[in-house]
Amino acid sequence: MEQAQPGSTKYAIYARFEVDGIVEKPDVVGAIFGQTEGLFGPELELRELQKTGRIGRIEIQLSTKQDKTQGKIIIPTSLDRASVALIAAALESIERIGPCNARVVLEKIEDLREMKRKRIIERSREILKKWDMELASDTEKLLKKLLEESREYEVVKYGPEGLPAGPDVKSSDSLIIVEGRADVLALLRAGIKNVIAIEGVKIPESVIKLAKTKKEVIVFLDGDRGGDLILKELMQTIPITYVVRAPPNMEVEDLTPKEILELLDKAKKPPTESTELTEFNMHMDRVKKVVEELKNSLEAVIFDGNMEVVARIPVSNLAEELKNMEGVKAVVFDGVVTQRIVDIASEKGMSLLVGCRVSDIAKKPKDLKIMSFEELEK
Repeated sequence: MEQAQPGSTKYAIYARFEVDGIVEKPDVVGAIFGQTEGLFGPELELRELQKTGRIGRIEIQLSTKQDKTQGKIIIPTSLDRASVALIAAALESIERIGPCNARVVLEKIEDLREMKRKRIIERSREILKKWDMELASDTEKLLKKLLEESREYEVVKYGPEGLPAGPDVKSSDSLIIVEGRADVLALLRAGIKNVIAIEGVKIPESVIKLAKTKKEVIVFLDGDRGGDLILKELMQTIPITYVVRAPPNMEVEDLTPKEILELLDKAKKPPTESTELTEFNMHMDRVKKVVEELKNSLEAVIFDGNMEVVARIPVSNLAEELKNMEGVKAVVFDGVVTQRIVDIASEKGMSLLVGCRVSDIAKKPKDLKIMSFEELEK
């Protein structure tokens, strides 16, 4: 649609017409100019208004069927409301188009400025969202509280448990499951709205039912032991498509929008029993080699989450060193596995503890595998 004057068009008149016969676009334009001419004086003559740019090019859309012609008339204009109303009424007075009887009915008068305002507001939201994501870390910390408050209105309650969720949690084909309300807010800051929090280790029934309706389910958890426990629970109750974890010892709520989007892009499929078994066997082969090296050495080897060696220390210093370390997955040492070492290993979220011998352990953590050198070599 060609506007009256670029940037100054205020309204657009939309009318539909029906003709008892076959006509062409020039017939419709001719009827508009011819049958409205002289009705309201020279100041509202359509030809003059078009010359001065107060109305734009008149657009005609038409189609023919069974000896009848139907179509639309669209007239952009920068006139005042009263003049626009007069022209709209004048269009409805047209009784013939070409040689045929015709009827013209006003459909609507569109306020183009209002449409422009809506586009500007929508674009401003997009700009603000992008701006949020690009904030530098120092600035983001200062504004985090304010941004969270600005997103609060987007958090909805889902299910009988009233779980915190994003506004698209029902309508989206995919679902992102996080741990708590703060994680929901973090994802909303990144522009992600199909998110829901489980708020605890026990998986709510409403989340289980919701997940079954989705094509894709992504689990986004903290990078700590709590996240490990929740993942195990989720894998038993929900069909998971991808697993995303915050970096070790970090929480989802502490991540920037940019970090969140990058982690989601690298989402991995959840481990299956076969992949877990393969990884376990690979790790055991590595541990067996270390055991051979450690025999009669009175030393300890400490592994990180990727089963890479991060330290080799005297056994006498093992307990104190472990207390001050983070991200430890396994320890192999030429000494006796005692209840004290087991308690420290459990507190640190370790998964494997191998010693020369194992003493009587009264309290064995469920998620910690404890073995002696002899058991490992069988």
